[in-house]
Amino acid sequence: MPIDAPPFTLHRPAAAPVPLVCDSPHSGTDYPADYDHAVSRALLRRGEDTHVEALWAAVPSVGGSLLAAHFPRTYVDCNRSEDDLDPDLLDGPWPAPLNPSEKTRLGFGLVWRNIDASTPIYRRRLTVAEVQARIARCYRPYHAALSRCIDETMDRFGALWHLNLHSMPDNAYERLQIRSTRPLADFVLGDRDGTTCDPAFVDLVERELRSRGYSVARNDPYKGVQLIARIGQPAQGRHSLQIEIRRPVYMDEITRERNASFATVQRDLGELAATLARYASERASPPRSAQG
Repeated sequence: MPIDAPPFTLHRPAAAPVPLVCDSPHSGTDYPADYDHAVSRALLRRGEDTHVEALWAAVPSVGGSLLAAHFPRTYVDCNRSEDDLDPDLLDGPWPAPLNPSEKTRLGFGLVWRNIDASTPIYRRRLTVAEVQARIARCYRPYHAALSRCIDETMDRFGALWHLNLHSMPDNAYERLQIRSTRPLADFVLGDRDGTTCDPAFVDLVERELRSRGYSVARNDPYKGVQLIARIGQPAQGRHSLQIEIRRPVYMDEITRERNASFATVQRDLGELAATLARYASERASPPRSAQG
């Protein structure tokens, strides 16, 4: 990925617009030229939500917007706050206060320190300037594009349904250092324990997925992080839901290739997107242009 390459693609509605905005912040596979990682590319790719934007490719055809990052989340993670940065990763003091989270302690903050619990990504500390450059070139433009989509949708419809789209490794509990006797579900719906989204919408997503044979969990082990916490304000008509899909459901985790079930999962999610688009459209105000 050249330094001046676009950091994302925004797919606008290809049908009559509805108040559905989706984003895939972690599916990027274009590795920047200045990414001085010390581990192999194959190992580094374990951090990708590979193919997630393709799984949800039908969103524009049902009237929604779909934003997809090009850069990898290990380079800079758009689902973290700007201050969620590990000071021990830097070669000097950061010019503003930092607020590292538990994810940062594990090595998975704004800029990842590790690819897993025991494997560091770098052989050196990063300069403050290079981290600032990643934020300026990738993180802020992505957030600005998503914010514009959110604001335009709210202005037009008076309400919004946002899907934050991800995939999860089959060993998610282990990676998060969580002891669990439960198998990881095929899909995990995260609404930060019921605070970011209308429960009826979450119920609909779960019902539609279960009707197609998938197992579904809520907020276990993923509740949602920065993006849905910022966007999801149900009292203001802003509903935000994180959707995680277990990677072996649609791809080979080692090769990152799509598996034999990919087309079926993609079709199922296209049908789900159409159902959610109808739901959002029926519950939003008429478009401003249609009002007298």
